[in-house]
Amino acid sequence: MSFKPIRKVPTKETLAPNLLDYEALRSDFSWDSARRELDGLPDGRGLNIAHEAVDRHAQGARRDRIALRWLGKSGRQRDITYAELAGLTNRFANVLQDLGVAPGDRVYVLAGRVPELYIAALGTLKHRAIFCPLFSAFGPEPIRSRLSIGEGRVLVTTEALYQKKVASIRNALPHLEHVLILSDSDTAATIPNTHDLGTLLNAASDRFEIPPTDPSDPALLHFTSGTTGTPKGALHVHEAVVAHHITGKLALDFHPDDIFWCTADPGWVTGTSYGIIAPLTNGITSVIDEADFDADRWYGVIEKQRVTVWYTAPTAIRLMMRLGLDAVKQRDLSSLRFLASVGEPLNPEAVAWSDLAFGRPFHDNWWQSETGGIMIANYASMEVRPGSMGRPLPGIEAAIVHQTETGTIELVATPNQEGELALRTGWPSMFRGYWNEPERYQACFTDGWYLTGDLAKQDADGYFWFVGRKDDVIKTSGHLIGPFEVESILLEHPAVAEVGVIGKPDPQAFQIVKAFVALKPGHEPTDELRRTLLGFARSRLGAAVAPKEIQFIDKLPKTRSGKILRRLLKARELGLAEGDTSTLEEN
Repeated sequence: MSFKPIRKVPTKETLAPNLLDYEALRSDFSWDSARRELDGLPDGRGLNIAHEAVDRHAQGARRDRIALRWLGKSGRQRDITYAELAGLTNRFANVLQDLGVAPGDRVYVLAGRVPELYIAALGTLKHRAIFCPLFSAFGPEPIRSRLSIGEGRVLVTTEALYQKKVASIRNALPHLEHVLILSDSDTAATIPNTHDLGTLLNAASDRFEIPPTDPSDPALLHFTSGTTGTPKGALHVHEAVVAHHITGKLALDFHPDDIFWCTADPGWVTGTSYGIIAPLTNGITSVIDEADFDADRWYGVIEKQRVTVWYTAPTAIRLMMRLGLDAVKQRDLSSLRFLASVGEPLNPEAVAWSDLAFGRPFHDNWWQSETGGIMIANYASMEVRPGSMGRPLPGIEAAIVHQTETGTIELVATPNQEGELALRTGWPSMFRGYWNEPERYQACFTDGWYLTGDLAKQDADGYFWFVGRKDDVIKTSGHLIGPFEVESILLEHPAVAEVGVIGKPDPQAFQIVKAFVALKPGHEPTDELRRTLLGFARSRLGAAVAPKEIQFIDKLPKTRSGKILRRLLKARELGLAEGDTSTLEEN
């Protein structure tokens, strides 16, 4: 099926896109000019994300503008203005100060999409500690590993999540000094060796002066998985706010009166960069929905809140497609001006469907935890090429490259030739390290280029097209999952001898996690054991990470050095060519 480019013809009522002339803006753009759109701390004290997101608006004309509109699962709604948000985040910063938390200490938050998560994130940044979000669907083991790697000193979480997922691993976290509990009721939480967050906030002052903050001071720690080893902690600095702000304006086309909804959980980098920081730095209203995905609820949110800019994931779009057009057509969604998508490649059918469903296409874009913000996008003023990632942001130089035998970079000049997507270093939101893993970090760079690990191609008009991953990382429902993490947990079960994990294509989630399991002698590959292993993995890893399928096999394909050949498992699962098997153990 072929898809023609989709271009919307502006009407009198349509706001002119912020990025009108792509080539002209690229030629005139500089990161210094983007930096001048922000205020900086008073008296030249530096650059702080929370000041740009909250305080500068709270002290100006937008102080009474709603910053966050929270929609609770039970139907409650809470509006927080920029002025109120400034006071609340000041209180949290003072809580950290009173507890003796130092700048640079890691403050983790494990919670659903509740207002306190956003308050804690911004208050942490005001105090110059490092904000580390955790996805609330994680099980105890992913939580323990991430807290251990980052040596987390503070954890903010709810009563229910603490009792279910943290209490059992607390003794394995020697660096975790303070646990701040968000009570599940109107009364203070009374869990031993924890603090009630509400009590601390009420006792704290709502005045706080952000100390001098160097743009290179650490601010955010986002964990992402690799194919081997432990999860990686990608570290970002306060200067990243320059990219957060300008990409919101240019790639998501933020205008001053917008009502914006980013459906991503802050446990995922999108939910922090564009669910918290970018809309606030641009002074607009951000909708936060506590509930999980439900298409009819989502349409109701857009209709009732008059959402103008909507940023969501391809997984959700494919689920909406599955329900058909009737549910959409029953709603008045005419407020929507711009729709964007990120998480994994958006298939062309989804772009065409969204144009039918909403009268506007989804604009796909591309970036990673390591890039900190959108790098390549389809823009409001340009045609959408269904299936394409789009074109690089002003200030971003992207290229398709090959690595030579000597380790140098060779740029691919021929259109539509596949290679690795690389970015010229130097943009403000570029990650500054993997936490305590300098060699792993340095391996990402060659000849002044950041090597993304994604395979892509570029057409003659400068549009980039995603091809696949160089490694075995699994993308499922917008989350990156490393096979090693899943394999390690399954190997803890007494019946399991060996495990190999792959991503299996899925029409809704893009991929699902599938595990191939070889059993120890004395254990039979029964359906009952399969269900037991699925439940075991789910209880330890959480629903977002655990495998959806388990297949028993006699022996895993391995190299002579003992490395599991996941690519061979995947090839056999999908009926693909097995490629070079010269290093296979059984040869």
